Amino acid sequence: MTADAAGQRRAALVYNPTKVDAHQLRGQVTHFARHAGWADPLFFTTTVQDLGQGPAREALAQHADAVLVAGGDGTVRAVAEALVGTGVPLTIVPSGTGNLLARNLRLPLDDPERIIRTAFAGDRLRVDVGFAELRRADGTAQTHGFVVMGGIGLDAAMIANTSPALKKSVGWVAYVDGAARSLVAAKPFRVVYQVGGHRMHSARVQSVLYANCGSLPAGLELIPEASVVDGSMDVAVFQPKGWWGWIFVWRRVAWDNSVLRRFRAGRRVLSLRTRDNSVRYARGATLDVAASGPQPVQLDGDEFGEAVHIKARIEPGALTVTVPPGHDVGRL
Repeated sequence: MTADAAGQRRAALVYNPTKVDAHQLRGQVTHFARHAGWADPLFFTTTVQDLGQGPAREALAQHADAVLVAGGDGTVRAVAEALVGTGVPLTIVPSGTGNLLARNLRLPLDDPERIIRTAFAGDRLRVDVGFAELRRADGTAQTHGFVVMGGIGLDAAMIANTSPALKKSVGWVAYVDGAARSLVAAKPFRVVYQVGGHRMHSARVQSVLYANCGSLPAGLELIPEASVVDGSMDVAVFQPKGWWGWIFVWRRVAWDNSVLRRFRAGRRVLSLRTRDNSVRYARGATLDVAASGPQPVQLDGDEFGEAVHIKARIEPGALTVTVPPGHDVGRL
């Protein structure tokens, strides 16, 4: 732990000013910092050009002992990437539309003050972080982190087609509109992929998702067994055959994963049912997927252009996060 000249620890808040009430949030963080005997916090805002990685690095350069982040999933992703391997704990103040990492950590989404207090007096938990090397059609490549999930294909197109204004107005429901716009022009594409520890596959798909965790808003379990602390990556390959195939996809996600799997009788039903191949799951530490042509890519809900080849991996326990004291981490 570092400290300022007076021997006090200091926290930093990185926030998206379009997602929060900045005056109220800064006041809350300052209040709880003083109450805990810490120095007054540092404040950094994100911009359209820098979603949070730069401000988080500046916080580290100024020897912050803890970092709080408030913004959308993209802001959380960027700040988390900057903190990987530093040991400096990250506190996620639920804000924005999805709050996907906070949901998967089962944090309270409607009690920001309780979450803010954890930065100064909470428990600490080490969670996994994913990294994806995106290779473009021109041969260039960039590597970016993700804390929830990334994808290539229709899921990324859906995000690109979601109206920012509608998203701000109605929240995550706006993705339904984006999905409808994307499905009209959706065409399967050929991929060759291999999950670490499994054999290579070739398939015509609509999307390939690589996930660190799998819970979505509205109680949907996209990948029900994915865990942010298991050191593994979960891969979901969506390969519906025609329009009817999407019915099986929806049944698998919205009914099988999100409802039946919660009950013993439901799990019994699933064990007896003949499985369809509209969605295929695999688990491993790595994923190598090559597409027949450039396809849109997303990481934690942000667009990352197009790629023809992705190498994704999980770094176990690479990020330290804070959770409320006594928080049940057994179900993560």
